[in-house]
Amino acid sequence: MRFINPKIEFAFKRIFGSSESKPILISFLNAMIYDGNPTIADLEIIDPYLALRVPYLKDSYLDVKARLAGGATVIIEMQVLNVESFAKRVVYNTAKTYSTQLIRGEGYFKLKPVIALTITDFEMFDNDREVISHFVFKEKKRLFDYVDPEIELIFIELPKFNKQLDELETLTDKWVYFMKNAPSLEVVPQTMETVSEIQQAFAIANETNLNPEELADLEARERYILDQQGILRKGIEEGLAQGREEGREEGREEGLALGMREKALEIARQLINVLDNQTISKTTGLSVEDIENLREE
Repeated sequence: MRFINPKIEFAFKRIFGSSESKPILISFLNAMIYDGNPTIADLEIIDPYLALRVPYLKDSYLDVKARLAGGATVIIEMQVLNVESFAKRVVYNTAKTYSTQLIRGEGYFKLKPVIALTITDFEMFDNDREVISHFVFKEKKRLFDYVDPEIELIFIELPKFNKQLDELETLTDKWVYFMKNAPSLEVVPQTMETVSEIQQAFAIANETNLNPEELADLEARERYILDQQGILRKGIEEGLAQGREEGREEGREEGLALGMREKALEIARQLINVLDNQTISKTTGLSVEDIENLREE
């Protein structure tokens, strides 16, 4: 038995955003946001992903979004590539979701909280070893909340999770393990069989449930991501090398930034004919204006 990689966006949305994913998503969000407590009893998946083949390497659907029973919106995103300005993009997308709730003339009292849950396949915060980080607005010195949390940012950094199967204790442990290790498993681990929603997730992730076209599309996406990771790593290495040659710290930083930007531009040029500006911007970290300028070259 083989399972598709939930870190690939196609698979992630199939597992957590399809029409039959509601109980899976409730369990997953309770684990990631509320420490495994059954806080979320019901939700609505917004624009649920339908298992249809999408154009080659082009995402025409949104990240998984859900509206909780109390009206709060949760944005769930799986990010594999550590692209430039990714942290700013998370803040921007969250703030945009919050601010566009109202139509002209509506009162601010109608605003509902927005939670951005971001799972990364890279380390976001080098100075901290916790797997899950939870941010809200607080007073800087005395650390009391600005208001009841209206905007929350939650990050799950998969590389920081190192527990083995026999060490999984909580619902959170089991879901993070699933996200990180599902494609390397051949059977559903016994320690995870007690959670029916995780069993359902494994069932959806079973490769035998994909038709040949879907499987080919998934494999193409995996190859594409591996290629881009290699290009980004090469850009970082070249940037560091240039900085070392200049022999100064400022040269190192400038070289790193230059190398990463040049590689991002190289990737963008390759994608001009297959992706739209917004998707290229999301993939490379370049601005939409940068992409428009490339199209005019």
